Amino acid sequence: MDKKFARRISGAALAATAALTLAACSSGGSSGGSTGGSGTTTLKLVVADYGTGPSNASAKYWDGIVTAFEKVHPDIKVNVTSIAWTNFDQQVQTMIQNKQYPDITEGDYFSNYAQDGLLYSASDVLSNPGNLLPAFKAQGTYNGTQYGMPFTTSSRTLFYNKKLFTQAGITSAPQTWADVESDAAKITKLGDVGFGLPLGAEEAQAESLLWMLGDGGGYQTAGKYTINSAANVAAFTYLKGLVSAGDTEPNPGTVNRTDLWKEFAEGKIGMINGSPALIPIIQSGGVLQASDWTSVPIAGKAGPLTTTLGVCDNVAAFKPNGHEAQIKTFLDFAYQDKYQLAFDKEYDLLPATTTAAKALSSDPVFGPFLTALPNSVQYPSDTSWANVKAKIQQTIGLAVTGTPSTELSQLQQVATTSAG
Repeated sequence: MDKKFARRISGAALAATAALTLAACSSGGSSGGSTGGSGTTTLKLVVADYGTGPSNASAKYWDGIVTAFEKVHPDIKVNVTSIAWTNFDQQVQTMIQNKQYPDITEGDYFSNYAQDGLLYSASDVLSNPGNLLPAFKAQGTYNGTQYGMPFTTSSRTLFYNKKLFTQAGITSAPQTWADVESDAAKITKLGDVGFGLPLGAEEAQAESLLWMLGDGGGYQTAGKYTINSAANVAAFTYLKGLVSAGDTEPNPGTVNRTDLWKEFAEGKIGMINGSPALIPIIQSGGVLQASDWTSVPIAGKAGPLTTTLGVCDNVAAFKPNGHEAQIKTFLDFAYQDKYQLAFDKEYDLLPATTTAAKALSSDPVFGPFLTALPNSVQYPSDTSWANVKAKIQQTIGLAVTGTPSTELSQLQQVATTSAG
């Protein structure tokens, strides 16, 4: 693999308090940002932490942008608060409930904030919103207007350990669920984990959707939630079989993606679904060489998926503090290609703008992932998704240890109720 990406330091995810966190000034009881008496405006920027430790904490990336920005725009100060991904949604929602509004967030976007009239549109706060990747426009759109602005993206493929495959006598990559089942059983007999199945709270909604897609399912059909569809029940019935056979880690509903990715990097797991962000973990682990692993299209019930999950993390710009002009000035600066590419190379993710994606399209590592983005499937974008996602993260792991149809029907009820 390209050595320029082999420079990460693995470790436990950095807690929000270990990141560089600056408390934003407050103007009155309900304002997160402020306008100083000297005419200086302070923006409150709340970001998710993508780092694996202090050396590459996201606060360091944003601090570099802020330092450069404030030299050019001394009348605008930006205070950065970095929050661990596992707490990001909850802490931002608490800020909103307490009317301690940020000016800008970078992480998850929920359309209920747009529904409540709290957000500026993309055209309000970006000079060139048309440069955002069109594949993710619908996900950030509410009532025909785009509010969620993708800042970084990724797609998913199936990673497998070629050394373990050879030891188990497996000669080709899995293409179907039957292949996965057979290969996982053979790897388990070696004393390793056949398939890593992270259904813990970190990103259960992603792993679940990848398996739903394998039999033509998904969270919605024609804009309506169909979580307990026959296709989805079939997918989780299949997964329950893998778990019952002992061919995954124990209790997948309690295990997070990051932990299993590290185990894959240690050579202890045969197969796992992953994104480009798995690559630096493999490289920094120092166990698997480039020739020891590869990634291929994700196996589906009858063959490899022709579509995969495309994920974007969004910027949202909040109205209550009244800083539209200052937010626009900062976002135009932060969305420059050089900062897009710096972020994506630091965290092995993909760009969110057309110009940055074009600049990275020939990269031997990221090019294939970028190719998959235009035909990717995204999460639902309706106002009920925040509640539905939270419930999926909490309970969908029970579908592979209990009764799949019962657990998915309970989730369907939550989705139906949330959608009104």
